[in-house]
Order: sequence, then C-alpha cells, then structure tokens
Amino acid sequence: MRTLVVCSIVSLDGFSAGPGGDLTALPFDEGFNAYGLERLRAADTELTGRTSYEMFRGHWPGKADDPSADELEREISREHNAARQVVISDSLMIGEEEPWSATTTVVPRAKAHTTVREMLAAEGMEILVFGSRTVWNDLLTAGLVSELHLLVGPKLLGDGVPVFSGPPTPLRLLETRRLDGSSLVLHRYGARTI
Repeated sequence: MRTLVVCSIVSLDGFSAGPGGDLTALPFDEGFNAYGLERLRAADTELTGRTSYEMFRGHWPGKADDPSADELEREISREHNAARQVVISDSLMIGEEEPWSATTTVVPRAKAHTTVREMLAAEGMEILVFGSRTVWNDLLTAGLVSELHLLVGPKLLGDGVPVFSGPPTPLRLLETRRLDGSSLVLHRYGARTI
C-alpha cells in the first residue's frame, strides 16, 4: 500500500500562512527547499487543491532550464515536471497548452476520498501533498493521510491561517530532527487511522 505524505511549513505558533494568507510570513530557508526535494524524490504523484496547483504550475515548470535558478531549484522543477498531478477541485479548468496539462487529473471534491483510497491501494511511490491545507485537513480527518511532516520554524506570527482545522486527531510521533543547515525542525507524525 502506498503512503500519502503531507509536508507543510508551520510557524512556531501553529500558522500555515500569515494574515490574509500571506505565505511570505513563514520562516522559509534553504532547508525547506532541500527537504522538499527529498520528499519529491520519494514520490511519483503530487496531490493538491486548485490554489496550490496554480501557484506551483505558475512557478516551477520553467525553472528546470532557467540559468538564473540555482541547481536545487532546477532539480525541484524537474521533479515537479515528472510527477503525476492530481488536483482536488470543482472549478479548475486546464487548457491543453498549459504546463503539466498532460500529467494532471482534476478530481471533484465529492470524489476526493474515493480517488485517494484508490490511489493508496495502487502500486507506486509516495503521494505527496505540499500546501493545500484545506485538502489535506479533510483527508486527515477522513483517516487517509499516512504521515504528516511539519517543518516548524522559529517565527511567531500571532495571527494568520491555522495549520489545523477540524476535530481533534491523534497522531504518533515518528521523528524529530533539525534540518541540516536550517533553522527548521522536522516533526514527522504517523497519521493514518483507518
């Protein structure tokens, strides 16, 4: 059985974005990209919501051949470009000429749980979720998230978008470690309940 891994950066006081959804308020550093590449290499499928998908599709496809990007960014781009994209959305429309159109499947919200169960039962590498807080909170509540990787950084936002929404959910601590050359601390939890 495959695993569904959620990877999210979080402020020390539990926010996944600042006020108004501002992602730049989060404590990003080089460790975030290095860990993201590690996760991308372990996955063959990315699962997102519409907003995260559009943000990633608008940023990553061209970085693979961009001479102004560093090698880490180029490698992250290559991994994103090679992955199958599954987007949970009732509104996303994809044109044939858009980046990733050939490797993207859009799944209506009403079919999200069934689709994820089928994906988990199939052969393959990890299914990876970056961003997409609304999507993964729903999947966590439904018992479909295998692991939750929280990259906690040394910043207090005081306000913003909470990382969790939903009922209390028991988790099992699997690992904690400071990322090499980073101020981020990985908190890795086992989350599957069914």
